Amino acid sequence: RRPSTPTTSMTRVCHRRQVMQPHNIIIEVLLATLLTSLVSAFQIHNLRHLPQSLSSSRTHFIKMSATNEAEAATEEFPQGLNGMDLIIDGWFHERGVLWPGQAMTLKVKNVLDHHRSDFQDVLVFESESHGNVLVLDGVIQVTERDEFAYQEMIAHIPLYAHKDPQKVLVIGGGDGGVLREIARHPGVQEIVICEIDGDVIDVSKKYLPTLAKGYDDPRVTVHVMDGAKFMDENKASFDVIITDSSDPVGPASVLFETPFYESMFHSLRDGGIVCTQGECMWLHLDLIRPLVRSISRIYQSVGYAYTTIPTYPSGQIGFILATKGRGSCEEPTRAPPTEVQRDLQYYTTELHKAAFVLPAFAKRTIMGM
Repeated sequence: RRPSTPTTSMTRVCHRRQVMQPHNIIIEVLLATLLTSLVSAFQIHNLRHLPQSLSSSRTHFIKMSATNEAEAATEEFPQGLNGMDLIIDGWFHERGVLWPGQAMTLKVKNVLDHHRSDFQDVLVFESESHGNVLVLDGVIQVTERDEFAYQEMIAHIPLYAHKDPQKVLVIGGGDGGVLREIARHPGVQEIVICEIDGDVIDVSKKYLPTLAKGYDDPRVTVHVMDGAKFMDENKASFDVIITDSSDPVGPASVLFETPFYESMFHSLRDGGIVCTQGECMWLHLDLIRPLVRSISRIYQSVGYAYTTIPTYPSGQIGFILATKGRGSCEEPTRAPPTEVQRDLQYYTTELHKAAFVLPAFAKRTIMGM
C-alpha cells in the first residue's frame, strides 16, 4: 500500500482551487457536473442496448459472483451454526429464532464435546449450576439439573392414561431420558426408539449417563433412522408413541407437520395415544393452534398439557396428546406404585390432571374455548 503524500491528485486540485478566482470555480463545477451527466447517460444507453448474449453474460456474472460469495461463506463456516460461537466471556447464550428478543444464559465450566454431526451442531458442556448440558444447533435440549420435569411428564402422562401399554415407540429422544421413564413401567413389553442422529446417542451415553441408562433396559431396541419411514413400515403396531423432538427448525421441522401426525395415527393400535413435544404457550401459540386444529380432523381427541422447566424458553413447554379410538388423556387410568412414585421427582397423578388446566389466554387460543 502506497503512503499518502502531498502530491496526490486530490491535494493538487485543492492547491489549484486555492489560487482560482471565484467565477472560474463556478464554471469548473458546472462543466464537471455536465460531463458527469453525459457519461452516466451514455453508460445507461449502452447497458439497455447490450446484445442479448452480453446481457446474459453480465447476469450470469452477477449470479456467479453471488454464488462464489455464498461458497466462500460456506467454506469459512462449513456447516452453518457453530455452537462455540455462543459461548461469550465464559457464558453460553441460547438465542433462537423462535424466541426473539430473549435469551437463556448458563455459565460454562468446561466444554466436554463439540462437533458437527451429519445433521446438526452438537455441543456438550459442564455448567456451573446445571450439571452437564446438551445443546443441538444452539438450543438447549437437556440439563442434568431440571431434565426430569420434561422427561417424566412427556412419558408418564400418556403411559398412565393408557390402561395397558405394551408396545411403545419413541421418535427422537436420543439422550435416553424418555427411555428411562418408560422402563419404570413393568407392563411394557417392548420399547423401540428411532433417533435420526446417532451422534446424539453417543454423546449422551458418554456425558449424560443418568439419562442414557434408559438404553440399558433389555426391552429397548434402537433404530438410527428416520422415524416417519419406520412408522410407514410398522402400521397399527404401538400402544403409545412419544415424539421427543427439538424445536421445529432444521431436521425436526417435519415433526410439527400434519403428515407426520398422520403417520403416527396409522402406526397406532386402536385405543392408542400419541404424545409430542408441543412448544411453549408463551411464545408459540401461532404454531400450536393450527397444528391442534389440523390434527383434530384425524384423532378422536386432542389436548394440550404442559410442564414447567427453568432452562426451556420462558420456563415452560407443552405436550400435544392425541388419541385413536378412545377419549382424552386428562385423567390417569393407573397410578405409579409406591416404590416408583418414591423415585419420581415431578410426576404425580394430581399433577397429571392439573397439567391440562390452561391459563385463560392459552385455553381460548389453543382449544378455542
